Amino acid sequence: MEIGIYSFGERTTDPETGRVISPAERLRRLLEEIELADQVGLDVFGIGEHHRPDYTVSAPAVVLAAAAARTRRIRLTSAVTVLSSDDPVRVFQQFATLDLISGGRAEIMVGRGSFIESFPLFGYSLDDYDELFAEKLDLLLKLRESERVTWSGKHRAPIDDRGVYPRPLQNPLPIWVAVGGTPQSAVRAGRLGLPMALGIIGGIPARFRPLVELHRRAAEEAGHPRPRLSINSHGFLADTSREAADTAFPAFKEVMDRLGRERGWPPLTREQFEFSRSLHGADFVGSPEEVIEKILYQHELFGHDRFLLQLTVGTLPHKKVLRAIELLGTKVAPAVKKALARSGSRGEDGQRPAGDRGKGNEAGAGRPE
Repeated sequence: MEIGIYSFGERTTDPETGRVISPAERLRRLLEEIELADQVGLDVFGIGEHHRPDYTVSAPAVVLAAAAARTRRIRLTSAVTVLSSDDPVRVFQQFATLDLISGGRAEIMVGRGSFIESFPLFGYSLDDYDELFAEKLDLLLKLRESERVTWSGKHRAPIDDRGVYPRPLQNPLPIWVAVGGTPQSAVRAGRLGLPMALGIIGGIPARFRPLVELHRRAAEEAGHPRPRLSINSHGFLADTSREAADTAFPAFKEVMDRLGRERGWPPLTREQFEFSRSLHGADFVGSPEEVIEKILYQHELFGHDRFLLQLTVGTLPHKKVLRAIELLGTKVAPAVKKALARSGSRGEDGQRPAGDRGKGNEAGAGRPE
């Protein structure tokens, strides 16, 4: 299993100063995080695209290119590129360039986007939300397949036998589809034979298993080999479980309550947070041992190939974030990989690779999706 991190470059109140850090400071910290992730042996770092004042990254490829110059082996991906409101030609060119700069370490994770700001910003209608994504994904895949492209669609000017450059080192350039819980999205990714990044940031993770089954069944019916699967979740690590929870909760609450005011969720309670970090909840907040157990438990459910953790759900003390990255790379990742290698990576109705299930705290309630 590949294990890594993703970040949106969030800007919320710094708990150490009580102020919102500047975009420049957040990007400086972010590059340090990616550099350390590479040094401690993590496999992937993802950067998400947003167009809001509370996030600093609107151009993931630019940040990833800066990171490429400071890293040696870690794979660099968007998480996600909001393809619906972007130009697939430019997306392909940017990540092909990143692939050349990084020596073949670039990936694209595309999605429809969980926020809507990019649609009016770039002149698109939300009425075309799904149609835009389907059409632009079709073009992006054609760009990946061939140096010269002929294509026409409804929402973009046609392309008549034009070359698209530069070409990446990797052939093909990896493209993942990010899915947040929509069955049709899982089926579409499967039919296209594309790997799926499943975001599980609330509720009971076991309930997402039908989406994984839909993805794999659709790929099989379309004649594709079994596609790869990533589970992407929120979390935070510290040397002890209580330190991790006490550090993460204020930042989690600030972010989730703000989003809740926009989307109609109730405020996050400590009881809900504690359940979410139990074995059967969605968040990976705890000691290295707890995170190891939870990754292995979910591998039994999903049989996934990749696990990505959003460590900075809200601004956290930078030194503690760096310590969390160190723990993930030096303690969690080696233990998980050793356990899965020992068990033959069995999942999906297989035996538990390591540890026991534990009882967790199932008295609370998970966050709504």
